[in-house]
Amino acid sequence: NDAGGIATYASAGAQFGYRMLFVMGLVSIALVLIQEMCARLGAYTGEGLGSLIREHFSIRLTTLALGAFVIANTGLVVSEFAGIAAAFQLFHVSRYISIPIAAFTVWGLVVFGSYRRAERFFLVLSLAFLAYPVAAILAHPHWGSVNTNLFWPHLLASKGFLFITVALIGTTVTPYMQFYLASAVPDKGIGPKEYKRERIDTIAGTIFACLISLFIIIATAAAIRHRAPLTSASQAALALKPVAGQMATELFAVGLLGASALAAAIVPLSAAYAVSEAMGSERSVSKSFREAPIFLGLFTAQIVIGASIALLPGNLISTLINAQVLNGIITPLLLAYILILANKKSLLKSAANGPIFRTVATACVAVVGVLSIVVLVQTVSGWV
Repeated sequence: NDAGGIATYASAGAQFGYRMLFVMGLVSIALVLIQEMCARLGAYTGEGLGSLIREHFSIRLTTLALGAFVIANTGLVVSEFAGIAAAFQLFHVSRYISIPIAAFTVWGLVVFGSYRRAERFFLVLSLAFLAYPVAAILAHPHWGSVNTNLFWPHLLASKGFLFITVALIGTTVTPYMQFYLASAVPDKGIGPKEYKRERIDTIAGTIFACLISLFIIIATAAAIRHRAPLTSASQAALALKPVAGQMATELFAVGLLGASALAAAIVPLSAAYAVSEAMGSERSVSKSFREAPIFLGLFTAQIVIGASIALLPGNLISTLINAQVLNGIITPLLLAYILILANKKSLLKSAANGPIFRTVATACVAVVGVLSIVVLVQTVSGWV
């Protein structure tokens, strides 16, 4: 759960209470299906999504997929730097100081090969968000209402509800996770023989992440009684008050900083790896700019663009959520590629999607696509 995820789940709870739990449950099921397909593709082909798309689709369709992926990832990079700025604002540090320093630091750590050590530190900071399940319980939510909203739809026919729904999809079923997972599985040396254990690992990890997301919605809904969109990080921090008391803001800020800094490097790296993989060019953080110009150039460009946009005046929470909506609009396009690849018997043979799995997965992608198109049309018509 990165900065965009925390902000989106918290905003869902603050704005719509427990109503979003049913939607989050459906999104969680979709994520389990998609993550399993990506892990299976990696294990049975030994390749990442970038090279698989290049091999099985035309140049135009490959360019479309990678272009959409880079745009979605750049939007996420904006949200990570917005998250860093929001965290430092809670310590009364201006975004015009925190973002440039963070951008240069993340870029330097990756390019000069010392990010792995810093990654552990950022990961420890982000563990602050494990306080959410405890906070959800200590906030004494109405568990009857929680269960009712989780297992039975209480949807609203409003633009705001649909907007947050697409943001939930964008931040949960985010494309960079799928590209990362499909590449990480073969990198770990996992093949068809080891896939049973990898499948358990993938599904269990996905369910655990989604449970944390559900607890963020519950904790925020219980802590914030006035139903309205979040306008600041300090409001989101109220959900941790049952655990941290007067230190809730500081705990939230530390967790947000860790999660944002962790993803600020991983997100642009995933796009750089995918594009370099598809182009068959050198890709490694241990290489110089001369040895891997496309890989390091794309990584640097995303950092510069993401940090620059995050520096623009505006509400940081809105920036975080808008980036997830952009991701949600692009997500169904990339999911279609994954679904087509996982359905191919010529590629996966007996490991290809069966009839039931194929039907359910296709329905998930179709629903996500329809919702994204509706939000896109609403957004464009609003501009007009």
